[in-house]
Amino acid sequence: MSRIDFNNKKRIVFKVGSSTITHEETGGLDLVKLEKFIRIVSDFRNRGKDVMIVSSGAIAVGRRALELKERPTEQAVKQACAAVGQIRLMTVYQKIFSEYNQKTAQVLMTKVTIADDTSRHNAQNTFRELLNMGVIPIVNENDTVATDEFTLSDNDYLSAIVAAISGADLVVLLSDIDGLYSDDPRVNPDAVRIPKVDMITDEMLEMAKGPQTDVGTGGMISKLEAAGIANDAGADMLIINGNDMDNIERAFDGEDIGTLFTAHKTKHFHLKNYLDTPRL
Repeated sequence: MSRIDFNNKKRIVFKVGSSTITHEETGGLDLVKLEKFIRIVSDFRNRGKDVMIVSSGAIAVGRRALELKERPTEQAVKQACAAVGQIRLMTVYQKIFSEYNQKTAQVLMTKVTIADDTSRHNAQNTFRELLNMGVIPIVNENDTVATDEFTLSDNDYLSAIVAAISGADLVVLLSDIDGLYSDDPRVNPDAVRIPKVDMITDEMLEMAKGPQTDVGTGGMISKLEAAGIANDAGADMLIINGNDMDNIERAFDGEDIGTLFTAHKTKHFHLKNYLDTPRL
């Protein structure tokens, strides 16, 4: 099977989920894993690549700081957790990245950012200037002000949006699963990993499951939706297991891990067409 040479990619969006950077037992940040991720991303910058991070975890970190035992369900409580957690999460990112002599910036987006032509254009300009300055943008949805009507579905979706806005040519989703399977491998031991996807089929959508963790919001359905947007925008997307951060280097070294969704840029691609109408 032919695999894309990831080392030729110039602009990369890394997405890390809550379950990837927090401890399952407590919901606290997994600092060992997060530090390793930041070190790897810093090395990509040192190789001359533009890198961006879409990071979940603000609500989980805020929930931990506020000592809430149950995952919040009310919007106001989730937004309060996000407000507390976002600043804590960014402080950790900034502190560790600075140890590797990297500059970071926080970018908070909402659905309005993409829907409004002026806001979308301004976001595009901001990403371009930050990357030209060698800064690593760390992106999240602005959960503290987003409403049900104007919220993005999850950070898998947001990572594809960021790729489209910034002109990235690769999205790497660090998940808690090894890739796309023929069935849920947690319940079916005979499930087989699908190494490469050139076109998302109805069968793939049928076998995709919902969220499987207490801290995450997305499941395989959201990853397929993200792949559809990223591929249509001209970016490849790779799902790999983020429980072992060395998988990033393994993928770039050419090992057959994860699932690769190959790009097929859509003529006259426009992000606004993906906001309300499912494209899969």
